Amino acid sequence: MIIDCHGHYTTAPKSLEDWRTRQIEGLENPAVTPQASELHISDDELRESIEKNQLKLMRERGADLTIFSPRASFMAHHIGGFETSSTWAGICNELIHRVARLFPGRFVGCGMLPQSPGVDPKTCIPELERCVKEYGFVAVNLNPDPSGGHWTSPPLSDRHWFPIYEALVEYDIPAMIHVSTSCNPCFHTTGSHYLNADTTAFMQCLTSDLFKEFPRLRFVIPHGGGAVPYHWGRFRGIAQDMKKPPLGDHLLKNIYFDTCVYHQAGIDLLTRVMPVDNILFGSEMIGAVRGVDPESGHYYDDTKRYIEATPNLDAAARRRVYEENARRVYPRLDAILDHEDTTIAKVTDTNRGLS
Repeated sequence: MIIDCHGHYTTAPKSLEDWRTRQIEGLENPAVTPQASELHISDDELRESIEKNQLKLMRERGADLTIFSPRASFMAHHIGGFETSSTWAGICNELIHRVARLFPGRFVGCGMLPQSPGVDPKTCIPELERCVKEYGFVAVNLNPDPSGGHWTSPPLSDRHWFPIYEALVEYDIPAMIHVSTSCNPCFHTTGSHYLNADTTAFMQCLTSDLFKEFPRLRFVIPHGGGAVPYHWGRFRGIAQDMKKPPLGDHLLKNIYFDTCVYHQAGIDLLTRVMPVDNILFGSEMIGAVRGVDPESGHYYDDTKRYIEATPNLDAAARRRVYEENARRVYPRLDAILDHEDTTIAKVTDTNRGLS
């Protein structure tokens, strides 16, 4: 089974974006602020938006199930205050839940938190609990920079974040560390801000003892870990100079990396530097890079091709990257798959032309 740990609902019906535009306009003119009940998206619209996009590519590329979350750049936690983010997160998470219900065995939810700059993260807990208890989500996305590129929040090692960590541990779910839109002109959203944040989050963990405080806390750092694999020697050396334990003991029991790296050499490096148990298959399709690579003739984000081609993974290691690691890092997903084993197997066999 091939589990894609990193998918976003980038193809939601346009009425969602229109509603959000009105919500933002309402910050200046409250008279035009829409109610959540004014957004009407039918099941047929949801089906069309998924079947012609994510599901089509999953079938073509051989992926079986996607851990699916709201569009990352749409989170935009820097806009408005907590009430704005709370309403917006509730709407987006409900749509993800509906997609998962419409396509059982194909999509499982990962929630957006209603973060807001300067607001106590404790205010996110009710939405996190709704995602887990009511929607059956298996993870959440955690934005380490709700300010949108200005980095006004404390580092992830600060007690500021502990209420969220306590909830993650209680419900046994990981957080994918994922920023949103950059409103700082110095940082391009997907080419700079995302990768900066991946690297920054890793470094914040390295310089702290966060996982001594929360030994069961799990982070997935996306986009292959940003600069982490490429500069692994630098990070090892910094940890050594700081008298930290070897990184395998200090961080790699709690931090994992996806394969959203869009060329063969990058995947070869990731799989050579990082232990295979810390690598989870991900594509982030349809996302930041949507074109065809003229050097290969294939889509950049068709990451399964790179996994298949790398000389650093044998068949057993690929199984860990494709499925086994995800089931371990996302225990609630593992429980869902065990409970729905017959449904999952049927979907998988159909996808592979076995029925």
